[in-house]
Amino acid sequence: MKAGLKSIALLIVFILAVPSFGQIKLPAVMGDNMVLQQNSEVAIWGWGDPGSMIKVTGSWNKDTVRSLVSNQAEWFLKLRTPSAGGPFTVSIKGSDEIVLKNVMIGEVWICSGQSNMEWSADSKINNGDEEVKNANHPNIRFFHVRKLGSEYPQKNCFAKWEACTPETMHSFSSVGYFFGRSIQENLNVPIGIIEVAWGGTPAEVWVRADLVASDPLLSSCAEKLKKYDWWPAKPGVVYNGMISPILPYRIAGAIWYQGEGNAESPESYHKLMKTLIENWRHDFANDFPFYYVQIAPFTYGADAKAPLIREMQMQTMDVPKTGMVVVSDLVDDVKNIHPRNKQDVGKRLAGWALAENYNVKGLVYRHPLYKSMNIEKSKVRIAFDNIITGLKATGDEITCFEIAGPDKVFRPAKAKIEGNTVLVSSKEVKTPVAVRFSFSNDGIGNLFSKEGLHVAPFRTDDWKY
Repeated sequence: MKAGLKSIALLIVFILAVPSFGQIKLPAVMGDNMVLQQNSEVAIWGWGDPGSMIKVTGSWNKDTVRSLVSNQAEWFLKLRTPSAGGPFTVSIKGSDEIVLKNVMIGEVWICSGQSNMEWSADSKINNGDEEVKNANHPNIRFFHVRKLGSEYPQKNCFAKWEACTPETMHSFSSVGYFFGRSIQENLNVPIGIIEVAWGGTPAEVWVRADLVASDPLLSSCAEKLKKYDWWPAKPGVVYNGMISPILPYRIAGAIWYQGEGNAESPESYHKLMKTLIENWRHDFANDFPFYYVQIAPFTYGADAKAPLIREMQMQTMDVPKTGMVVVSDLVDDVKNIHPRNKQDVGKRLAGWALAENYNVKGLVYRHPLYKSMNIEKSKVRIAFDNIITGLKATGDEITCFEIAGPDKVFRPAKAKIEGNTVLVSSKEVKTPVAVRFSFSNDGIGNLFSKEGLHVAPFRTDDWKY
């Protein structure tokens, strides 16, 4: 970077990190058109004259909450919100007054990750033109945090709350939009979606640097990350630049689509995601749900180990209040790392939220997951969790099953549905000991629950991949 550009970049970071004082100042996430989480104590904060009194009043009940500005010119308080509704105003009074207008009370979610979360209708999603044309939803609000990496935690960001229109939706996260639209269609409440996504980023950049550095496994894997000029790879820098500025805005939960950026160093991914989730929950002061997408099939390079990332994503469901959606069946071209069907990705994520958080009944949202295997002479019977009415296959034969004997050499296998189980065999393997399904970078199996949810890729062995 040339000296002049570097100076400008440093000045921008300085402005974001250290607001000017005198009059009341608010972070960007506090603004007109914002959505506040319903039935909560929401954080309201900003800057002002040290020693002065800040009074905040929501028009829904006229109750006033007060906070004294600290000797560091910062103030913070919590405001009680009612059930969903609006529009309201929020008045902040001190040495002057700011009135935030067109404020809605509803459900607020963060959508985060890398390019498959960032992908918008501008990027040629399925039926994109029609989706943009119909994106008039005044009670869905977007807050799109612009990309910024920083060595130090920032207090502000470049973004503003905007109502969902064709003009705002076309460049916003499609997965985030379809998720929010599905939630609103079912609940009929205002929805706020905060997009914090950056294509190509490894998960380490979204976690506080001290948490990565203090763990030997995480730090050693972080050191192996390839460095590029066009996206950050240093632990914590995106957390500092894009998550820190919105802390501790009250949210209902988070959705996440990332993993491709760690496909060449998967051994730490389960621990890394557990650390990320716990980090965010701690710093948002909120034990919110975290739902995520298992990465899609793609023809990665020779060094990639995408099956191990998917395996660790499945293991991450051992973290409380998490859920995973499988999207293998939504891929129409394994040579494109960005599947064009974002509608069903958003809907599947919304299924988790609607069932688990909003108590909507009758939804089928849990994908069939490998449960156990039983060797029956020369065949292996595979059982699954989350089977309601049975299994089905598309096509004449079930694909992407492999079986191995004691030699640990996997061979293509035949599979047959029997009740809620699958019987796997191969004439070349007389003494089977292990089975794999869609356990490759780009394998797309055709085994589903009868309700239409794809069986998650799995293996029964723990051999070196």
